[in-house]
Amino acid sequence: MQKENCIFCKIAKHEVPSHVVFENEQVLAFLDLSQVTKGHTLVIPKQHADNVYDLSVEDAQAVFATIPEISRALQQETGAAGMNILSNTGKVAGQSVSHFHLHLIPRHDKHDGFGAKWEVHNEDYTADELAAVAGAVKNRL
Repeated sequence: MQKENCIFCKIAKHEVPSHVVFENEQVLAFLDLSQVTKGHTLVIPKQHADNVYDLSVEDAQAVFATIPEISRALQQETGAAGMNILSNTGKVAGQSVSHFHLHLIPRHDKHDGFGAKWEVHNEDYTADELAAVAGAVKNRL
């Protein structure tokens, strides 16, 4: 089901113009209007899901099955040395559109406009604490 006021649902229905790079029955990939690097592409399921928590297994499979092919085409076209593939879930993680999407960001060098900062906190967690978290998650699965 699509959401009436969702910009990505409107793009998926071709009600809003976009620069489509890939489309099949379940998936649409188009250039992000806010290009971080040349070729920055968004890949969405046509079926609305607010975020990864709401994504069906079928739509996840459909979206992720397209990633290698689209990524290779982007790499070949842009000459990128690498690719960041990411999704933001929730406002605290930077999600700005409530429709699940993956960003494919071709990378050229460390100063090409994209940066992700990782602060490692290994010293904050003991092996026992990590084992407890892993066990608790495993039990939920």
